[in-house]
This record gives sequence, structure tokens and C-alpha cells, in this order.
Amino acid sequence: MEILIKDILTVLPDCVKTCSIHIRDDRIISISDTADGISADKTILGTGKLLMPGLVNAHTHAAMSIFRNSADDLLFNEWLFDKIMPMEDKLTGEDCYWGVMLAVMEMLRTGTTSFIDMYYFTDESARAILESGIRSTFSRGIAGDVAVVEEKLKNAIDEINRLNGHDTLRFMLAPHAPYTCDEGFQREVALEAKRLGIPINTHLSESLAEIDTIKNQYGCSPIELADKTGLLTETTVAAHCVHLSDSDIDLLAERGVNVVTNPVSNLKLANGVAPVPKMLAAGINVALGTDGAASNNTLNMFHDLSLLAIVHKGINHDALAIDARTGFNIATKNGARAMGYSDLGEIKAGNIADLVILNLNTPNMQPLNDPVAALAYSANGSEIETVIVSGKILMETKEFKTIDEDRVYFEINKICDRVGTK
Repeated sequence: MEILIKDILTVLPDCVKTCSIHIRDDRIISISDTADGISADKTILGTGKLLMPGLVNAHTHAAMSIFRNSADDLLFNEWLFDKIMPMEDKLTGEDCYWGVMLAVMEMLRTGTTSFIDMYYFTDESARAILESGIRSTFSRGIAGDVAVVEEKLKNAIDEINRLNGHDTLRFMLAPHAPYTCDEGFQREVALEAKRLGIPINTHLSESLAEIDTIKNQYGCSPIELADKTGLLTETTVAAHCVHLSDSDIDLLAERGVNVVTNPVSNLKLANGVAPVPKMLAAGINVALGTDGAASNNTLNMFHDLSLLAIVHKGINHDALAIDARTGFNIATKNGARAMGYSDLGEIKAGNIADLVILNLNTPNMQPLNDPVAALAYSANGSEIETVIVSGKILMETKEFKTIDEDRVYFEINKICDRVGTK
């Protein structure tokens, strides 16, 4: 299918200007100042609209949308071990299917076209991802000690082999965190990931309790432990990285690790603020994620983008700590890089057509003095009208094309009644 987005204000890598975008199959094949001579199966008129690359939610737990607003105002360990995990024990694969569907609806409606996920029930989560059409890199969270690693790795790899072969779905191996995976477990996962050429997705240095636990058990920081066990590589995605020493930052940079900051979740759980400006200065690829809806309570990347840009100005007493364009790049092309894509996250000829169209005729977007600043500081996601992933229209004028919205709400509320979220 060919799509022409005609005469639309477009956020390009180095400027914002009005142009026409020609899409064929899953790719942007041309960006031109005029649409003259271009024919397509579908034409979208760009008057009063803004075109941007889709946002990349580089760390979340999509199925946890089921737990939204059910575990609030708790300390991190109480939130995780006393509240969330007991509810998770009641979940079925079918529950996770509907939880992912709800998450996908929220992400598409607020401009996210790709996400990196870590959770359970891989088959059912993958079914939701493929049916909806969104792009995802999925990883089953695995944890335990070295005595059970062989079985858990086998199960994870069997799932990957069974589900591989889709353009919009990739996989990672995911040792959950240093406080849930012992040293031997981490080492075996790292060796298997290297052998198979599979990236790693993990949580690192999220809370002060984690720092103390790892220091007492291993005599080092979580980052140093992950390096000793081989988890730190240029294809590793490390979520959070809130509490880092200068040597931790140097080590992440040296190994080429992709770090995903989660400002809303980290603040809400009182875990702190990651040293993003320091990581950027060290050359680390920093991406942006919402974390799950159980801790954020939304999967709206505009919320995290705005806070990302603002909070670092405040805590560093520096209005230039993260500017609007840097924040926007963190939320788009840096996330695509963390997912392993070199042809995603920017509007360029030849790149994958994961695109979002916003309506500019809203009070919070007018006057449009600086479009990138408007995206970083003014947009809230309600402006999103049309979403294209891999050249396919998944939402048009706010209507989902691949998801039965009312059915999702019905199924989710049945699940919540059973698992006790209310």
C-alpha cells in the first residue's frame, strides 16, 4: 500500500518544515517540498497537522495496565513484594493478553508506536502485539538462582524460537534484576545471550535498597556486578540506573550500554532521579520509558517527556540541562537505537514508516511558536489523531483499526474483579 501525507508540518532530524511524505509498504520512500506527480492509494491532507516520528517507550511492563491505580503511595519494596507480586500470582495468560491490549490502546492513542517490554506469558503477550500491529521488543522476565537457570533459559529460548519471524516483533533475554537473580544466574544468561546473539534487558540500580543489598552481598555496585557477570554489552538495555557513581557511569559508557530512564515511576516510588545529563555527557545512549502502569500510572510518553526535560533543569539548577530537542530525541531515535533499529525514530527517506499525526488546532498547541518545544512542554497526547506503524494505519481520527476498544474495557474489568485490584 502507498500513502501520501500531503503538505504537513514535519519534525525532521535537523529542522521542522512543511513537506509531503510518500510511504510505500513499510518505508518512507521520499520527502519532498511538493506532492506534484506523486500518486498513492491513500492521501492524508496535512493542513493544521503536525507529523512526527512515533514515540518509543523503551521500558514498560504492558500487561501491568491491569494494576493501574491499585498500588499507590507505597514504598518500593512494599509496592513490589507486598502488593504487586501477590496480584501477579493470580494472573493467567489470557489476562496478560487483555492487559497488553489495554496498554497498546493507551500507547497508540498517545503517540507511541514502539515499546520494549518485560513480563510473563510470552505467547499471549505476543498475540496481542501482533494482532494490534504495534512494534515491540519483548522479553520474558526470568529470575532465580543458578540451580534453575538452565530450565528458565530453555523455556525463554523455546518461546523466542517459536515466535520469531515477524517484522514488528523482536525478543530479548531478561534477567529481571540483581536482587532477583544471583551471580551464577546472571552469568549463564549473559553467556547464552552472547552465544545466540540475543540482546539483554534488565533492571539496574533502581533503588537505594538494591544498592545496599548488592553491596552487602557482593561488595560492589549493581553496575559492577552486571559487568563481572557479562551482562553489560552494547546491545544491553538497562532500565532505571538511578543511583550511579561516576565510575558506574564510566563503565556503562565504556561497554556501550543503552540506559532507559523512567522519571515518573522513579519519582512516584521515591527512588530518585537518574543522572541523565551526566550519562549523556559520557556518551551513553539514554532512552525514555514509562515503566508499567502500576507504578507510573499512565503509559503516556508525553508525560514522561515533559518531566524528563523539566526535572533535570530543576535539580541541576541549569535551564539547559536537557533542552526540548534533546528530550525529543531521547523519546524517539534513542529509544529506536536501544531496540536495535538504525532505520527508525527519525523521519528520513528509507526509514521505517512509524509515524504520528497531531492536530494542532487545540488550545495547548497554539500559538505554535516552536513545534519541538510544543511537543516537549505543551503536548499531552490528546492531540494524536492518526498513527502509522510499519506503513499501516492503526488509528485514524482517533479510531482504532485493529482493536475492539469496548471489548478490551469489558474484559479488563472482569479481570480486576477476580485478582482483587479494586
